[in-house]
Amino acid sequence: MASSEPKATSVYAPAHAVPDAHRLFNRRDVFALWFSLGMGLLTAQTGALMVPGLSLMHALAAIALGTLLGAGLLALAGVIGADTGLAAMSSLRATLGEHGALIPTLANVVQLVGWGSFEVIIMRDSFNALSKHYLGFSCPLAWALLAGLVATSVAVLGPLSFVRRFLRNWGVWLLFLAAAWLSYNLLAHKNLPALLRQTGTGTMSFGTAIDLVIANALSWLPLISDYTRFGRRPDQMFSGTLCGFGIASLWFYTLGAAYALSSGDGALLVSTLASAGSGLALLLILMGEIDNAFADIHSAAVSCGLLAKKCDVRVLSLLFGLLCIVIALSTPMARYQDFLVLIGSVFAPLFGVVLTDHFVLRRRQPVIAARHVPRHWRGAACIAWIVGIATYQVIYHRLPFVGASLPSLVISGLCYWWLARPSAVFRTRRAS
Repeated sequence: MASSEPKATSVYAPAHAVPDAHRLFNRRDVFALWFSLGMGLLTAQTGALMVPGLSLMHALAAIALGTLLGAGLLALAGVIGADTGLAAMSSLRATLGEHGALIPTLANVVQLVGWGSFEVIIMRDSFNALSKHYLGFSCPLAWALLAGLVATSVAVLGPLSFVRRFLRNWGVWLLFLAAAWLSYNLLAHKNLPALLRQTGTGTMSFGTAIDLVIANALSWLPLISDYTRFGRRPDQMFSGTLCGFGIASLWFYTLGAAYALSSGDGALLVSTLASAGSGLALLLILMGEIDNAFADIHSAAVSCGLLAKKCDVRVLSLLFGLLCIVIALSTPMARYQDFLVLIGSVFAPLFGVVLTDHFVLRRRQPVIAARHVPRHWRGAACIAWIVGIATYQVIYHRLPFVGASLPSLVISGLCYWWLARPSAVFRTRRAS
């Protein structure tokens, strides 16, 4: 019986739309992918940061609101990939122009290599903590090599093979069981009513907590279309992403906040979970972290493939995976974490422009957009993007308690709508 999987040669073409024959993702596939990507130790650690600055009740409210907004925006961005069949950075050309799209593409490669390295470091330290606690030995070098090589191998295989053969069939169920066990352990051994009655210290504002959750979701905006482009139905890509990422994020932010508050030390969340007798569940969650590293490495290769069009994405995935391992082995986490946050901050206002262009001005008409891709910079989009970045920086430095991600996205989108609406109306009339 012939395999239903397509040959990889035509799939790995970042500059071109994925042909219909290769657009095999359905709602179940994309749910499994984004449930896996939304569930992880970094998500739980973000929840842990909210307490005891906020009470657990206020933290849960911020988690719920931030997840709804962040996952909704992420799902909307995923629709662009299904509408156009294009990778995330390739679809930017219709909004920014050929030259204008080069800057975010380069920035995306840099940030994804950084985040891929960050994921290897997280897995290295977590695996090492588990081996130390349960087996009595420590070998960070071996754990970094193992985690990095596995993530690189998955990235070389590509999303169609990984998601359809592993994640949706049994990988997502392992993650679900691990999260269920952590939840049971919390309810069975922690005094949850007492935790809910505790008051916050006031060291974190409600707005900052919401922004933490939104910012985590928005950090996936520059790569979601790299995966939803393999889906044929935009409504399935939207609902699968919203439900998968939303449920996983809500679940793990809550677990992180509750476990951190019960232990009194959110900075050592891995040790807290290990000492709570949840070693097997934590091990499965760590295996799920490989999905995050895979997504970073694969999307870095896809973005770079737009700049080096003769290079195979599988070869680039191998090279970027090895680079992430080298960085993880040689660079302390604290030296580039702030830089990664700075690089990532440019994408929230950028996608305010992109979402406005695709859904409001172009009304989801990718064919018309493709005809009018200019080779030069699109001034209205670039100006609105700069305004959004400036807004982000002002809010981040002057009003940190407000949260900068969502306001910068909204303001850049409104600015672009105001600047570009006359020309968009003209193009629409001419096309009709």
